[in-house]
Amino acid sequence: MTSPLSLYTMLPSMRNRTLRGNTVSSSIDILRGRLPIGWRAELTDVQNGQASGRLVIVAPDGRRGDLVLLRRDRFDPRAVLTLQVQHAQTGETLPDLVVAPYLSPEARRRLREAGIGFLDATGNLRVSLVEPGLFIEARGADLNPSPRRRPARSLAGAKAGRIVRALCERRSSWGVRELAAATDTNPGYVSRVLAFLDREALVDRDDKGRVTCADWQRLVRRWAEAAPIETRGRTQLFIAPRGLAPLMQRLGKAKLPHAVTGSFAAARVAPVAPPRLATIYVEEIATVRSVLHLREADAGANVLLIEPKDESVLSVAVTDDEGVRWASLVQVVSDLLTGPGRSPAEAEALMEWMSSHEETWRG
Repeated sequence: MTSPLSLYTMLPSMRNRTLRGNTVSSSIDILRGRLPIGWRAELTDVQNGQASGRLVIVAPDGRRGDLVLLRRDRFDPRAVLTLQVQHAQTGETLPDLVVAPYLSPEARRRLREAGIGFLDATGNLRVSLVEPGLFIEARGADLNPSPRRRPARSLAGAKAGRIVRALCERRSSWGVRELAAATDTNPGYVSRVLAFLDREALVDRDDKGRVTCADWQRLVRRWAEAAPIETRGRTQLFIAPRGLAPLMQRLGKAKLPHAVTGSFAAARVAPVAPPRLATIYVEEIATVRSVLHLREADAGANVLLIEPKDESVLSVAVTDDEGVRWASLVQVVSDLLTGPGRSPAEAEALMEWMSSHEETWRG
């Protein structure tokens, strides 16, 4: 057997591409355009371009490989879990390739993890065959070029952040009104966010709509993607001339509203390396700058102050014996995932610790 042919093509974003029809055959044309010279793809057992069928990949030497194809007009991340449950319960064969007009980044991640290939009409593509040996992956759009009008498709807002923190920090179930009261958020908005999270397979809900389980790791990652730390409020960099240890001592004694996040907060439970940047949410940057004797800096900064869009970041912080207030661990992880330097590595270490010690931080 010859060694597999590996093609990994990172295509430019195709966000402006217009979808030209929703048939299987038109989507397969995208795959045909990515196949190596001499290879071809043939559709069989497809009814009106809408049903499941088979895709036959033919190598130049005549060797053939069959892929079970599943066509959907819409395919949310939840659909991947549904396929896996059906497979486990009934033995129904998992498809080799899901074809849809558009597949979101989360849907594609879930399909990869399930070992299922995919193809959408924007050019997102992953096909793998052992015999004949073939691997192709290509990137299309990360945003749906023809989205349906649907509210709450993002976790970017301050209110969404409060909901995410609450879902992650409590293992017991949540009702819509209960969650709305706990997060000081409108029940209608909470309902729309939960519907979005359900479609994305980030929470499980019972027949009454109560959240019974939240996949907190995936949820906090999605929150970080939607709301990276630089979007959380007005920011400014400073230098603490005497170093970070004296800064933290002075911060604890100052009795100013604040919440320490980032490396300093992570190092309390999962140290990776000595923190070099103190990231602190504050009520008013100018006041904290004056009290802590900070110097504004364009380079060499060791302090980042953030005036948060969501003041609940400050109100839910926990105070230690020295008077320093610490952001919630969920907040810290989210901030580190999109932070500078080694911050993402610190986030991974912190999540590993949190996974092993859920009883200490989840209610």
